[in-house]
Amino acid sequence: MTDMTDRNRTENPGTTKESTQGGRKTTRRGGGDPGTRGRTTIADGVVEKIAGLAAREVMGVHAMGSGLSRTFGAVRDRVPGGSGAVTRGVKVEVGEVQTALDLEIVIDYGVSIDDVARDVRENVIAAVERMTGLEVVEVNIAVSDVKLPDEEDEESESRLQ
Repeated sequence: MTDMTDRNRTENPGTTKESTQGGRKTTRRGGGDPGTRGRTTIADGVVEKIAGLAAREVMGVHAMGSGLSRTFGAVRDRVPGGSGAVTRGVKVEVGEVQTALDLEIVIDYGVSIDDVARDVRENVIAAVERMTGLEVVEVNIAVSDVKLPDEEDEESESRLQ
């Protein structure tokens, strides 16, 4: 009878385990591996930054966001305390175990849009899943503009000094 009771105590996780050491009973409490105790939540902004940086790493991506958001972003970047350049053009929805992303990109003239979009998807999914552990269920990409070779960058044309 005691053999069966001891076996049940060691086979059922979450129960206390009693053992005798030097005539004294010791009790170990807890539910197993300490790494699994508790919850980790990841803010939308964290996933946005990871995705924004991963998308910018891909050859053929000139910028992120629409022309209007890039213009406002360039002004905001020059204001002390301003931020948001990394997350420009990135929208995410983060659940407990999954995330979905929407990216708006500007590509360089002459590159294949299909190839760039595929490479962006692959890079973003790999980075987000590796760094957060979340499953990326979809990455939607909207190509909002093409950067022509003779065009000036909007971000470099600032009237502010």
